[in-house]
Amino acid sequence: MTQSQVTAEQVRDALRTVQEPELHRDLITLDFVRDIQVHGADVSFTVRLTTPACPLKDQIREESEQAVRKLVPGVGKVDISFDARVRADKRIEEKIKLPIKTIVAVGSGKGGVGKSTVAVNLAVALAQSGASVGLLDADIYGPNVPTLMGVNELPPPKGETLVPAVAYGVRVMSMGFLIGAEDALVWRGPMIHGALRQLLSDVEWGELDYLVVDLPPGTGDAQLSVAQLVPLTGGVVVTTPQQLSVSDARRGVAAFQKLNVPVLGIVENMSGEVFGSGGGEHAAAEMGVPFLGRIPLDPRISRMGDEGTPPVTIMDGFAPAEAFRRLARTVAAGISVQQFQRDGKKG
Repeated sequence: MTQSQVTAEQVRDALRTVQEPELHRDLITLDFVRDIQVHGADVSFTVRLTTPACPLKDQIREESEQAVRKLVPGVGKVDISFDARVRADKRIEEKIKLPIKTIVAVGSGKGGVGKSTVAVNLAVALAQSGASVGLLDADIYGPNVPTLMGVNELPPPKGETLVPAVAYGVRVMSMGFLIGAEDALVWRGPMIHGALRQLLSDVEWGELDYLVVDLPPGTGDAQLSVAQLVPLTGGVVVTTPQQLSVSDARRGVAAFQKLNVPVLGIVENMSGEVFGSGGGEHAAAEMGVPFLGRIPLDPRISRMGDEGTPPVTIMDGFAPAEAFRRLARTVAAGISVQQFQRDGKKG
């Protein structure tokens, strides 16, 4: 076979044998292959991923190249590139009329488990992958996100529309920007609801692939308000390994389920010698939800939080940073699978 006999249709047929590892459908049926080009014996094409944080990109690349080399006689160079399009949760646009594709709530059954730290580093890690990301601090009573992100104030508003701060590639909004540092809020449900509505709807978020929402600890008015105001694409529950925290995590999972929020899974924070490990994984198995991974306990995390530097920004093999990046990839993959199952194979 001469070089000129290699065709785009042969490449397409070869890629029908390659399954997306999590969606379990082939790349052609999923309509994930774009722009097949043939130049003599050399071929190139683009694979469209469901998230820029895809954890299995290398596997898809390897299996695609192997399929083309095996099934297309005479093929030469195989050049594979990637782009990504996060599938929009259509319920969000229908309800709040904002171009936000997915909303991920991070909650916990109790305080003190590092929920805000997980939310911040999840958001930054998603942004590192190339996604457009917002971070909403919905912890009305203890808004820690501005400190953890190292931002003190908002840009000037545009008329009556608030403009989020930007840090580490993430658009950030928090009640902490709107009240004094020493102010104590004693609010009832309707006031909380109104404040959260403003932080969602009166902010120039722009187009977002992911909006990460840091919920207050527990299962009270704020959680209910967020679930009522906007469809939540999924919820992440944070726990520490101790039995008491794990019991509270079970309540956090149950709260999401009662609010009809799909539970993406449980993440075990502060895992290691001091508090042990494994409690979060056991709770996930008991509740029948995914276990998203462990974040190791490290005293530098607390210090960096005080300094406004998310640990995930360290790129030199820092174990907690690697764990946060794995968490982001796992959460992004879980959202992709969930959206695929909800909406069907194409979109």
